[in-house]
Amino acid sequence: MTAGGPAEGSGADPGSARLPSRAARLLSALSYGTCSFLLVLVNKALLTTYRFPSPIVLGIGQMAVTIMILYVSKLNKIIHFPDFDKKIPVKLFPLPLLYVGNHISGLLSTSKLSLPMFTVLRKFTIPLTLLLETIILGKQYSLSVIVSVCAIILGAVIAAGSDLAFNLEGYAFVFLNDIFTAANGVYTKQKMDPKELGKYGVLFYNACFMIVPTVIISVSTGDLRQATEFNQWKNVLFIVQFLLSCFLGFLLMYSTVLCSYYNSALTTAVVGAIKNVSIAYIGMLVGGDYIFSVLNFVGLNICMAGGLRYSFLTLSSQLKPQQPVDEEKSLQDLKD
Repeated sequence: MTAGGPAEGSGADPGSARLPSRAARLLSALSYGTCSFLLVLVNKALLTTYRFPSPIVLGIGQMAVTIMILYVSKLNKIIHFPDFDKKIPVKLFPLPLLYVGNHISGLLSTSKLSLPMFTVLRKFTIPLTLLLETIILGKQYSLSVIVSVCAIILGAVIAAGSDLAFNLEGYAFVFLNDIFTAANGVYTKQKMDPKELGKYGVLFYNACFMIVPTVIISVSTGDLRQATEFNQWKNVLFIVQFLLSCFLGFLLMYSTVLCSYYNSALTTAVVGAIKNVSIAYIGMLVGGDYIFSVLNFVGLNICMAGGLRYSFLTLSSQLKPQQPVDEEKSLQDLKD
């Protein structure tokens, strides 16, 4: 399940750690984009076409599959991460809270908005990620990148302002999702020290710590009751798509961590922007909930153009042969 990285928690010599190759960076980014693309389409079908009323239960299913796959993989020595101890919750905080917030707000916003509007508003994750990386990780960005981000925001504002199917609740959920996604990406990058939890430990303990509170929320809000009373549980096609969503949820969480591990939270957000280009235009043709207007369409295209320009600038920088200064320092710290 690794992509060229050292096994974590296995007692490997820190001095043998290597910086990720260009192939590992690119493949991890592509796997994240593909998984994210497929999951949005499957979740959209479940929550709108089938009208599944319980997005929180869907999130619980994705967490359960994540825990099961990682635990079985650890037992069979396919992957390695530390056994539980009392210091792990402190090491992880605030990731579990961001993780569940990202999960639930993402599912709720998917069910409330058309695919084009959902993907446009999700682009606000990019400036939020830039802001948080500047504050938390001390990174700096060029004027070209900042201009591209401004184009993304301008296009999103134009598209949202002329959205004929405006849904206040959906907008609120998607903006919450943007905040949680940006914070989750930045803090995940900060916490994935191979000498600590590593990428698998972050993924496994996040899901473990949050599945029980999420079940409690589901029961207290009536979400679980609605799921058990849903009338499609005998529909084989629905069940297949529900299970596929759970598995894709695991793959998305894994590929997100992998992309952040080999690249950065910034690159993960950029790949998400590229993926959104495809989803937005597909959503105009399928799904049946997009209402066309000239201004909305113009805003969508401005937003997409800014996203592609931003993606080109950032990914071309990430794939240069020379390593960023912070990664060189990290390697030197491992050798010391």
